[in-house]
Amino acid sequence: MIAALTRAGHQRHAVPIFAAAGAADWLAAPPTTMVDERRVAQLHQAVRATLGPAEALAVLAGAGRLTADYILAVRIPRPAHAIMMRLPAGLAGRLLVSAIRAHAWTFAGSGRFSARAGTPTVLEISANPLCAGGRAAAPTCAWRAAVYQRLFEVLVSPAVRVAETACEACGDACCRFVVD
Repeated sequence: MIAALTRAGHQRHAVPIFAAAGAADWLAAPPTTMVDERRVAQLHQAVRATLGPAEALAVLAGAGRLTADYILAVRIPRPAHAIMMRLPAGLAGRLLVSAIRAHAWTFAGSGRFSARAGTPTVLEISANPLCAGGRAAAPTCAWRAAVYQRLFEVLVSPAVRVAETACEACGDACCRFVVD
């Protein structure tokens, strides 16, 4: 998030955003281990409360792309990259969905993750901790959509598109991401 705020020209907002989220300590020493999802949710809420809607979504999407780049560089073994990138898109997509499902806790926290591979692929999170208590007129999960977008475009097809078609913050039953 720090890098995304800086890249978007909002570094001056970092201190108030992180302070509002109760995570000011992360500015001096960014976490190197897993953190409580409630603090992460508060950070997302603080970004949305501090920046205008379009800017908040852009920063959150930027943070999502950076998160996916970290996952690609550190969490997915190079041989898996090489194999997936050589497979037909449909098969690579099913493998990626299977890997996401196997590590769902990292993608959904305490939320409930479900997925249906295919054309299109549908990923859903119920009880999404990043939406907890939030209310919005439009979907707010730009961070998560950007993580999925980047993973699928690198490992499956550069032509893939991810759209959030339902969001708990909007009153929907789950946050739904359609990968096409």
